[in-house]
Amino acid sequence: MLAGQVIRTQAIDVLGLFFETPFFSSAKAKESAASIHLSLKIIDLTASHLEIVRKPKYGYGGNMNPCIDCHSLMLRTAGELLEKEGASFIISGEVLGQRPMSQNLRALSTVAKASGFNGLILRPLSAKHLPLTIPEQMGWVKREELLDFSGRSRKPQMELARKLDIQGYPSPAGGCLLTDPIFSRRLKDLLGSGTECEVQELQLLKLGRHFRLRPRAKLVVGRNKEENETIVSLSRDAGLILRVESIPGPTALLCGELTQESMDLALSITASYSDAKEDESVDIRMLGKGMDRMGKGACCVKSRFAELMI
Repeated sequence: MLAGQVIRTQAIDVLGLFFETPFFSSAKAKESAASIHLSLKIIDLTASHLEIVRKPKYGYGGNMNPCIDCHSLMLRTAGELLEKEGASFIISGEVLGQRPMSQNLRALSTVAKASGFNGLILRPLSAKHLPLTIPEQMGWVKREELLDFSGRSRKPQMELARKLDIQGYPSPAGGCLLTDPIFSRRLKDLLGSGTECEVQELQLLKLGRHFRLRPRAKLVVGRNKEENETIVSLSRDAGLILRVESIPGPTALLCGELTQESMDLALSITASYSDAKEDESVDIRMLGKGMDRMGKGACCVKSRFAELMI
């Protein structure tokens, strides 16, 4: 928002781009763009982004976040749109030193070079700390009207937002699920399972409790009514739905190889997260994969399944 407004004050048209994947949603970006009357284009990067999540050239951050590769991909995609959109250069809201690993001087340089559009990438908020770009050299933008922000403090950005009358801007935290330890652990497990990684499987990683029953069998157990319903909607006949019938309890999805061993274990785990008492036998309906029958699950102490939880 700030970078766009700084450039717009120089009477330059700006088109906002948001790159969407199952790991980050455009919802906040739409609200932000609308609040400053900025045209916004949403681009689905799922396929190409998943490739770099699997095998990033520049490695991961603290979890499964391949920030250098991710930023390079976004800027490369933006660069490939320049001619189509009638645009001359790319801007980014990155601030030098804001994030110590992905926004230091070396990282910003690596990202720009890896994108293939190095000289055309302008970072208005930190431009005075960075080498001249083509837009500055050509006089398309006035360098003296760009900024010199650096470091982790966001006070300068907040003050600039006040001056530009930008209100209701989103919190800087919590944007990318790949930085979340639990989600990252589940994603790593999924990628290592040898199964095809479909979009609905990525969406399932956000829900419930996950258990790796066998190398190619996994159980997802809902934690509330909303999650139960979402799990069913995402199953798409790709697995076996387990529904506790006799008492209040969760809906679960068993994916992968449906051996008798994995089904028995799935029934027991599902029963154990119901309102049943320990050692009580629970009626559970099994639906999908050409199956519609009742099964029995023995309620156990949940700690028994701790080592299976992802």
